[in-house]
Amino acid sequence: MFERETYDAPVSEGTTYDVAIEDIAREGDGIARVQGFVVFVPDTKIGDNVKIKVDKVMRRFAIASVTERILNR
Repeated sequence: MFERETYDAPVSEGTTYDVAIEDIAREGDGIARVQGFVVFVPDTKIGDNVKIKVDKVMRRFAIASVTERILNR
């Protein structure tokens, strides 16, 4: 399988993380941060706590999908 160039990102494709959505991007995607690195998460809103799977890592940001919604208690 072809390996993409790796960046100095603290996330990697296929890895899951528990994150909180902190902001909303102009396009409407939620924004989370992992060690300060921006991760765009579609179909989320500010305050959501979710488990995400990183789908794509770019030089300055990553794109992830929600695998689970974590309920606040």
